[in-house]
Amino acid sequence: MLNISGLTEGIVLDHIQAGKSMDIYYKLGLEQLECQTAIIKNAKSSKMGKKDIIKIDGGLDLVNLDILGYIDHNITINIIKDGHIVEKKRVKMPKKITNVIYCKNPRCITSIEQELPHIFYLADEKKETYRCQYCEEKYSK
Repeated sequence: MLNISGLTEGIVLDHIQAGKSMDIYYKLGLEQLECQTAIIKNAKSSKMGKKDIIKIDGGLDLVNLDILGYIDHNITINIIKDGHIVEKKRVKMPKKITNVIYCKNPRCITSIEQELPHIFYLADEKKETYRCQYCEEKYSK
């Protein structure tokens, strides 16, 4: 059984910007999984003031790191085994993301060819700007 205080095996997504945990929960598709998940919103943080935390009972294979990196590249992933943190991972903004965001340009080929994947590449890391691979449409967070 998963309790909020501890996790025997799984992952903890830490340092999530306060209020972003539900967005991450749905973008990762966690509601479709059978594993237990705990979401802690507005936890006190000395570094951030307030933060969200998601605890997932299960392996790292449940989490798409590209989605996490796109949503918030400051998230820390703690891997838990036998009740202890065995590894900490940092996510980065992915150079390319597929079917995470969608092109809004009505003239883009993805609007006509429904089965085409929506592929965006990182155009400007400082401004956190992605562009559609097909039409160059800009997508900023």
